[in-house]
Amino acid sequence: MSETSLNPKYRPLTFGVTRVLMRDGQDGTRYVRADQPLEPHAQRLTDRLLHWAQATPGRTFMARRVRNADGSTGDWRHISYAQALASARSIGQALLDRGLSPERPVAILSENDLEHALLALGCLYAGVPYCPVSPAYSTVSQNYDKLRHVLTTLTPGLVFAADSARYGKAIAATVGDDVEVLTGDAFNTLLATEATAAVDAAMQATGPDTITKFLFTSGSTKLPKAVINTHGMWCANQQQMRQSMPVLADEPPVLVDWLPWNHTFGGNHNFGLTVYNGGTLYIDDGKPTPALMAETLRNLREIAPTVYFNVPTGFEAIANAMKTDDALRKNLLSRVRMFFYAGAALAQPVWDTLHEVQEREIGERIVMGTGLGMTESSPFAIFVTNPNVKAGYLGVPTPGLELKLVPAEGKTEVRYKGPNITPGYWRAPDATAEAFDEEGFFCTGDAVLWIDEADVHQGLKFDGRIAEDFKLATGTFVSVGPLRAKVIAAGAPYVQDAVLTGINLKEVGALIFPTAAVRQLAGLGVNAPMKEVVESAPVQAHFQTVLNELNRSGTGSANRIARLHVMHEPPSIDKGEVTDKGSINQRAVLKHRDAMVNALHDGTLPFTLLPTEAKP
Repeated sequence: MSETSLNPKYRPLTFGVTRVLMRDGQDGTRYVRADQPLEPHAQRLTDRLLHWAQATPGRTFMARRVRNADGSTGDWRHISYAQALASARSIGQALLDRGLSPERPVAILSENDLEHALLALGCLYAGVPYCPVSPAYSTVSQNYDKLRHVLTTLTPGLVFAADSARYGKAIAATVGDDVEVLTGDAFNTLLATEATAAVDAAMQATGPDTITKFLFTSGSTKLPKAVINTHGMWCANQQQMRQSMPVLADEPPVLVDWLPWNHTFGGNHNFGLTVYNGGTLYIDDGKPTPALMAETLRNLREIAPTVYFNVPTGFEAIANAMKTDDALRKNLLSRVRMFFYAGAALAQPVWDTLHEVQEREIGERIVMGTGLGMTESSPFAIFVTNPNVKAGYLGVPTPGLELKLVPAEGKTEVRYKGPNITPGYWRAPDATAEAFDEEGFFCTGDAVLWIDEADVHQGLKFDGRIAEDFKLATGTFVSVGPLRAKVIAAGAPYVQDAVLTGINLKEVGALIFPTAAVRQLAGLGVNAPMKEVVESAPVQAHFQTVLNELNRSGTGSANRIARLHVMHEPPSIDKGEVTDKGSINQRAVLKHRDAMVNALHDGTLPFTLLPTEAKP
């Protein structure tokens, strides 16, 4: 082991919040907040756009590779802050001319691109809310039920999709004849609109309470809900981020980012920090999938980010690529100050590989930031406060946000109150009322524990979702979050996700959704059916070893996997089993695969693995 591994050295990074204040309430409830207040901040995100367009007009706001006719990509097309502001004014005028409003907002169906970004800015400038809709609802879904629900909820006055060929079928099935549809080159008609004093007056009439956008939840248990986002929420959260992560204010951040804007991580966190801090965002058309990861690696070889955000599967692919890709390793690590992951637990082997290649290339490690947030919190809420992060660590509340820790069903639920919290769900008063407690705290459903009860300044760690936990027939509670993370780590790098089974039964089972890497493990061709892959002897042998290890390390029925099945059918987005970002929905999988779960536990499901080594 190297000396740097024994005494790790990190590239310098300042943490903004290192201490918390805590008070006790009734019945075991505790209230926690940062020991520093939220500093003054902009009241509208457009104020920051105006500032940067004046202060640094020529700086690149956003860039994306040009798409060639044959589908390949070429050089980067850049949009400066001055150009972004001019486009926002013209588009905003066009939206006003159409009489759009919160009752008739803009729905954007397609992926991240420059037109999407400019349309969003135009909406912000004119005070017209917009909604980035999950592209999968149009391009992956077969029944368009979720897209239809979204549009019914919004009643948009304008629907935009970049590619009429890809989105035409979905639009024809869901968009009424009375709604204007804008696709492709027709976007230029918005840019060609001459801005007048009316659009500037409309911008000046906006304020902290003005709705900027609607972001739909993933619909874990019911149909997706439209989370109201305001200028005040968004700006408060961006200031909270600057104070929790001072690196954002040290220099204008440079991002290379694929995270979808219909999710709060990509659309609020990263899009917002770019505008708020005068940064530059290079739109990455790659994704952490076998088919698209090469594009991400190509971009990271060329553009060096100052901070880099991704999900665990993305970091896993990047970590493995950096082992042998000298150009990638050199460029990505040249000036990055912080990595940041969210969405799921990062397996220990990924941490180890990242640290190994970082120490080899630059002689120090890059701090990996993480925390906890959600669509309803804009999303930034809790953030780690030191470089010694472990999987599951969340950290401390961001300035201005108060946490309420409430005993709930043997666990502790964390609840939020602060300027970054949504006022509620659009056109859903009952759901809004249900989401807040009697003191006005938003009920997250997330369970937490102290990292160290003797030192609360270290903050909190994740303890699963209260709604996901269940009881065995013995009455023993199964804490799904920690056990699921344990299963994923044990099966790395061949486990994409896991769903735990056994509600009201005698033992815990696991349905495994594998990564594409199992194809290499199986030794079969790239076109081999996934059923043949997961049922192959090498794959079955690997997961038998994983199951045996999990069985040995378990201390009781609630944290030991008694039976395991590797799935060949991926989770369904139409059935709500997975989001387009890849987050699994435990409850939806159990609901829609009830027959498989029963077969798993009664011993009739083929290729079910049982432990072959008894627990000592």
